[in-house]
Amino acid sequence: MKIIKPFFPAAALILWAGASYAQSSVTLYGIIDTAMIYGNNEGTGQPGVGRPGIEMNSGGISGSRFGFRGTEDLGGGLAAIFDLEDGFSSANGKLSNTNDIFGRQAYVGLRSTQYGTVTLGRRYAYMSEWLSPLSAEGIGWGGNLADHPFDNDDMIRHQSVNNSIRFDSVNYNGLQAGGMYGFSNEAGQFSNNRVISLGTRYSNGPVSLAAAFEQVDRSASPADLNTSGAESSDDSVINGGREQIWGAGGKYSFGASSVGFVWTHSSFNNVTSAYGEGGTFPIGADNNLRFDNFEINGRYFVTHALSLAASYTLTDGHFDSGTTNLSPKWHEAVAQADYSFSKRTDFYLESLYQVVTGGGGMALFNASMFNVPPSANNRQLLLVMGMRHRF
Repeated sequence: MKIIKPFFPAAALILWAGASYAQSSVTLYGIIDTAMIYGNNEGTGQPGVGRPGIEMNSGGISGSRFGFRGTEDLGGGLAAIFDLEDGFSSANGKLSNTNDIFGRQAYVGLRSTQYGTVTLGRRYAYMSEWLSPLSAEGIGWGGNLADHPFDNDDMIRHQSVNNSIRFDSVNYNGLQAGGMYGFSNEAGQFSNNRVISLGTRYSNGPVSLAAAFEQVDRSASPADLNTSGAESSDDSVINGGREQIWGAGGKYSFGASSVGFVWTHSSFNNVTSAYGEGGTFPIGADNNLRFDNFEINGRYFVTHALSLAASYTLTDGHFDSGTTNLSPKWHEAVAQADYSFSKRTDFYLESLYQVVTGGGGMALFNASMFNVPPSANNRQLLLVMGMRHRF
């Protein structure tokens, strides 16, 4: 509580200031998402020994969050904008994002109706903002639970970019492009923990397309660790040297249905550790990891309130340590039924099944899905029941 008490007077001041000027607006927004999750084979700490478990979790589909978003009309088609957003657990009330007050986003900028938008601060990159809506995971209907292994393609908004400057063009007949640079903030080490991200998207009638690129340059040496750079160490899932992610996808809507396909490729050089749901796995030095994710998904609205959806993802992985070469493959199927009581409140049932082959017995490559203990072996089944409210 000591962390957030100073926040509330500041929030009240922001709201008062927004109400004082007709040309300004400030919006309080957020999501509360709480789910009960059954896992059939959760690890017990003993190799190969698993037990079923039931637990309550926050953020089954959408990470629970709250934020303040504001605009000020400056005239001539120009506006000042800001967004301050933090995550929390709806299961226990604790702040997430390592107790940062605005750990998800914190930026200010200018928006022009003629040219586009420039922002400064902590923001999401294009993989999670522009590509993931075409996927089941992330902003897609399956959300966090449908993430690809280790969130290797940064599609579920697990990672935000610090010290960033970002430009998004205006929408030209459905086409939009953007670029983002996150500074290292390290004197003499301009490329030590910097982020470069690019994105483009197109939407016209039933067709939606998107492509994105993301690169994190950092040093794998503990002696050169830069904690003030563009990537927070608490956000990073796979640690080490350079990280590159490419992705492209499309979705076609027809009537009450839609189908989508997404491909992403990610590579991690000089990997030192990887974070799974079972904790951090130390790997050692001079290791390389690569992932190719191939996902097909579909959704059908039975009524305006009830939707049924399913997806299948094949993740083709490669691990090279110099002495060990493995090619683990993840097969993951997701099925969901969602019922909307209103535009803001819905109830969902979701089932997920994952099988991993070629993991060589490494615990790192056991079956593992978002926010639950990993399996004791290469298979895991989750049954989820949750409720989500937006405000």
